[in-house]
Amino acid sequence: MSDLRIDRNAKTLRELTLDKLRGAIVQGYFCPGARLVERTLCDELGVSRTVVREVLRHLETEGLVEIVARQGPIVARLDPEQIGEIYELRGLLEANAARACAEQSTPELVQRLREVRKSIEKAFEQQDLPRVLDDTERFYEALFEGAQKHVSLAVVKTLNARINRLRALTIAMPGRGGESNREMNKLLDAIERHDGDAAAAASFAHIKRAAELALSALARQEEAAGSA
Repeated sequence: MSDLRIDRNAKTLRELTLDKLRGAIVQGYFCPGARLVERTLCDELGVSRTVVREVLRHLETEGLVEIVARQGPIVARLDPEQIGEIYELRGLLEANAARACAEQSTPELVQRLREVRKSIEKAFEQQDLPRVLDDTERFYEALFEGAQKHVSLAVVKTLNARINRLRALTIAMPGRGGESNREMNKLLDAIERHDGDAAAAASFAHIKRAAELALSALARQEEAAGSA
């Protein structure tokens, strides 16, 4: 009977397909508004239409896919108002978590956060943007957990797909790696010295700058699309 035991660490075909298609949308392989044709996706991904349909439905719940009448699924378009709202929500939740994290930080937590930041900085140096995204998620998960803000973390996780899509726009911009590293190390310094006000301010400043860059990148994309 041991041969029938489920390997809970192994991802299912559906999960692997979801990861692959989500990554393709987040990293811009599929452009906003692009049609997602089931038959083509089956051929590209090497999976059945059933799996593709399940994945597309899941990505719709994450806000990465829209279903358009007489057109079918498309890559969700980026809306400036929604982008502003996402960053507004991030600013509130993350600044609050940064403050709480600073007020109750331990040397072990600070070391854990700095180790993840070092990994992010190395990924920036190597231009490994997918790893920047993955490690940044790990950083914020550690920060929220260190702050004991579990409900806030759950809320942020529901937005992670859309957050990463916007983050992919900003981290690819020239000079953003160094700028982001300086902003986040300022936050870590405040956490290490238990300065809640400074940690909240650094977090909010980082989000404000990221929002400016995301909206700027979106404006350039729309301008390029209009002139094409």
